[in-house]
Amino acid sequence: MKRVQGKVRKALELYNMIDAGDKIAVGLSGGKDSLTLLDALASLKNYYPVPFDLVAITVDMHNGESDFSKITEFCEKRGVEHKIVPSQIYDILFKIRKEPNPCSLCARLRRAILAETAKKLGCNKVALGHHANDLIETFFLSLFYESRLSTFLPVTHLSKTDIVIIRPMILVWEKETIATAKDFPVFHNDCPADKNTQREYIKGLLNSIAPHIHQVHEHILSAITHPERNHLFKPTED
Repeated sequence: MKRVQGKVRKALELYNMIDAGDKIAVGLSGGKDSLTLLDALASLKNYYPVPFDLVAITVDMHNGESDFSKITEFCEKRGVEHKIVPSQIYDILFKIRKEPNPCSLCARLRRAILAETAKKLGCNKVALGHHANDLIETFFLSLFYESRLSTFLPVTHLSKTDIVIIRPMILVWEKETIATAKDFPVFHNDCPADKNTQREYIKGLLNSIAPHIHQVHEHILSAITHPERNHLFKPTED
């Protein structure tokens, strides 16, 4: 856990994610990544150089029917308020729209609810549990399926809600969240698309390359995040 906390703190400072007096809402799905993020931020809050407050927000995709009692207890043990927001996202995606690739729309709907709820709770920032593997997988998803060289940023301002999105685990690897969360009350994901998405395909593709290229994930992360390693074509000037 100390290794994860160290990487989270490094990201917070490297990308100037926290200012004194921030009230940060952690998007807490109950998965291993968001639980690891909450645990790290709750711990860092006790000795971070600038003061900030935390609240956890869980978007219930089953309109309030899910049991998040163990997640609430997890938050309470760390002195963090836990807000559960009922939503009909599951029905919209799988019963009404019957989305074949629901991940992107699901993420947008959940982020919109998170941002709106965070604003109502007096928060100015929302922290999401995206880690380094998510970062490089998103890069390849954009490349292969959208013809773009793009991925998410460590800090993003949402102008409509005036909320800042931060991703403090951007330097943490998924294997580290798996190890950290082994004793956490991870909430089971019952999404019908789980393990059968474009992202899972990209994850498998990268993992198949890893045995043949030493530290391939680390090289890709460095290529994306290093400011001097971008040597792409630029439009010629007349």
